[in-house]
Amino acid sequence: MTSKDNRADVRDFLASRRGRISPEQAGLPPGGRRRVPGLRREEVAVLAGVSTEWYTRLEKGHIAGVSEDVLVAVARALRLDDEERTYLFDLARAARPSGRLRGCRGPVPVPPQVQWMLDAMTMSAAVVTNGRWDVLADNALARALYAPMLANGTNVARYHFLDPGARHFYADWEAAATTVVALLRAEASRYPCDEGTRELVAEMGAASPEFRSRWAAHDILLRNHGTKTFRHPVAGPIELAYHSMELPTSADAPHLLTTYTAEPGSAAEDQLRFLASWATEMSDTMTPS
Repeated sequence: MTSKDNRADVRDFLASRRGRISPEQAGLPPGGRRRVPGLRREEVAVLAGVSTEWYTRLEKGHIAGVSEDVLVAVARALRLDDEERTYLFDLARAARPSGRLRGCRGPVPVPPQVQWMLDAMTMSAAVVTNGRWDVLADNALARALYAPMLANGTNVARYHFLDPGARHFYADWEAAATTVVALLRAEASRYPCDEGTRELVAEMGAASPEFRSRWAAHDILLRNHGTKTFRHPVAGPIELAYHSMELPTSADAPHLLTTYTAEPGSAAEDQLRFLASWATEMSDTMTPS
């Protein structure tokens, strides 16, 4: 990612956050009629304790070299949450020459020990992905759960936006799609020269208006957990708890472990057992005798 691309991200992010705060929310007088919603640049500057000229320059994307104290003040003025604040600091690091070098990483193979771990997780559907959500490794239960996606590809984000079947597979497709884009946005800020991420974003942006609108919103998500309901073609509707976490396989490894589990004793646990049995039958059918 070039510095120009980074400046555009900084500009759009700060402008979008400025636009969502009313003067009343910031404790300022309304100030008469406004052409656009939200705070003016000079109001953000006052709240952050910097000059209007300085903040205007920052919002144009000139973030390299800005001190941590000033970034904290701007984050406070814009009422950024923890994940948005982290994103702003990631943008600042990426804008520095050393930050751009830090933001480059190549593919790292998944160690065989990780596959052993996945195979041992018999009642949890588990996948390992990279930051742009390519499936790098999985276990039998995950292959059964994600059979509709894996039949046509191995990228979770691409499936959400470019495969029509995703809208049925996810009971709440809107929420799932928003989550995927927010995770990709955070990944792109941390590793701005990842060519694969840039190509994926460009591909989906060209093909999907739903992706473009979500990408333009600059929503950020760093921690990914919750519940998700799938409409599985074999097991039927199944609600599972999921959690994603980084795997420390190496210093530069972009590996994320995501698990899907069911509450003990629940109907969803019975459905997972059924899926596990179905996965075994499918494996036996495909194995040459």
